[in-house]
Amino acid sequence: MVARRRWLTDEQFLDLVSAANLIPGPNSTELAFHIGYHVAGWRGLLAAGVCFILPAVVIVTAIAWAYVTFGTLPPVAGVLYGVKPVVLVVVAQAVWTLGRASIKTRLLAAVGLIDFALIAAGVHELAVLFGTGAVVAAVRTARRRPTALLGVVLPVFAAPPAVGSANVPFGLWPLFWEFVKVGSVLFGSGYVLVAFLRSGLVERNGWLTEPQLLDAVAVGQVTPGPVFTTATFVGYLLGGPAGAAVATFGIFLPAFAFVAANIPLLARLRRSETVRAFLDGVNVASLALMTAVTVPLARSALVDGLTASMAVGSLVVLLRYRVNTTWLVLTGAVVGLLSISVPG
Repeated sequence: MVARRRWLTDEQFLDLVSAANLIPGPNSTELAFHIGYHVAGWRGLLAAGVCFILPAVVIVTAIAWAYVTFGTLPPVAGVLYGVKPVVLVVVAQAVWTLGRASIKTRLLAAVGLIDFALIAAGVHELAVLFGTGAVVAAVRTARRRPTALLGVVLPVFAAPPAVGSANVPFGLWPLFWEFVKVGSVLFGSGYVLVAFLRSGLVERNGWLTEPQLLDAVAVGQVTPGPVFTTATFVGYLLGGPAGAAVATFGIFLPAFAFVAANIPLLARLRRSETVRAFLDGVNVASLALMTAVTVPLARSALVDGLTASMAVGSLVVLLRYRVNTTWLVLTGAVVGLLSISVPG
């Protein structure tokens, strides 16, 4: 876009990257939306968004069909067996990298530890996200205007924590609503999606099992396109082609809406110290969510000595040689296939 086609300057591109980071949703997809609008207006936004998402959705849908149809066959089981420990390492490495970028002050480190404890105690993830953002914004505001602190913090803690309905019967509308909620509040890395899906679909509603969730994350990681296409896989598992379409539309719809709303407000939002403080808090809370979810994922992925060795080896390769994660996941798939092909 910049170097070859010269549709954008370096400065314009960085402005659009910042714009995507200011709002909830998948940053890479929202960057595509912003570029489309910059190049060709509203029609460009729609065209860029659809073309960025659609190929990945088609690929993931095909894989989901194969998973549902042949998921118990040894080759597929072998692929997933080898991919899961690698995906676990990718998520853990994302936690480490984001932590170094997000925890910039003692305040953020402290609220991150509190967030982890709250999540472990079962507090709803939305309450943690918005509460943390509000508290960090309030503390920074108080440094400039001390009397403003109580007016921001007290309503956050006085309000009852958000709770989710338990054991909601599965249906296309509840499925759509689950993914709309996730797409509307998810800041930071797409791997935060794992924490939201586990909380909503595994723990509260009981629609998915832990192994199915890890399989869905593995497919979202190994395929090209945004990690949010994990929703497509989950939707197909739960409701077939209609479920895949509903889940995909639900999780990406808020991104369209936020980008459309963000375009006229972009300059003002970037200058707002309160908005920047709120996003710092939300990013730390997202990091705590990701950290909390790695423990149950590890129990599903590390089932024997080979998977533990693959996780350790993947971590060493990822940290020391900075290999692209796609190659690591593909290597895990090959090792998994070989593990079921070799007797003993």
